[in-house]
Amino acid sequence: MIIVEENKCDFCGTCVAVCPVDAIELFEAQIDILHDRCIDCDLCVWICPIEVLHTVEKEMASA
Repeated sequence: MIIVEENKCDFCGTCVAVCPVDAIELFEAQIDILHDRCIDCDLCVWICPIEVLHTVEKEMASA
């Protein structure tokens, strides 16, 4: 599961461009990961220039 560090994203759109399944939505001041569509390929995590995207285990994300 991919998470975004709160209040750190600069909304550059790099992650949106690289996502193969269009699981990331970018708005003017908000980024949403569509977890039901995400395939956990981690391309967005690797490409993020400011390292605000992270992979976490699903159990940790729900805690």
